[in-house]
Amino acid sequence: MEQITKDHLTQLRLEIVSDIQKIINLKGTDKQEFDIDWLRSKTIRRIMNISPATLQNLRITGKIRFSKVMGSYYYNKTDLLKLFEDESK
Repeated sequence: MEQITKDHLTQLRLEIVSDIQKIINLKGTDKQEFDIDWLRSKTIRRIMNISPATLQNLRITGKIRFSKVMGSYYYNKTDLLKLFEDESK
């Protein structure tokens, strides 16, 4: 088993800080948020300009897939694109 040295920990810290900076720089632009496969409720409502009740209805009726993780709902981007593509035709 390889021992973890102070250099290993320093390298890990630098990588974590770099990743956090990338996330902070990406936050706030709709296009970049929409490049993610699963989106949070707040992001969906802002992008689509819909109310929490509308999003809940889409979830309850099974029109979009969702996953609940630690109390937060996440929605599948592909389902949302398909749903609104179908409705616009």
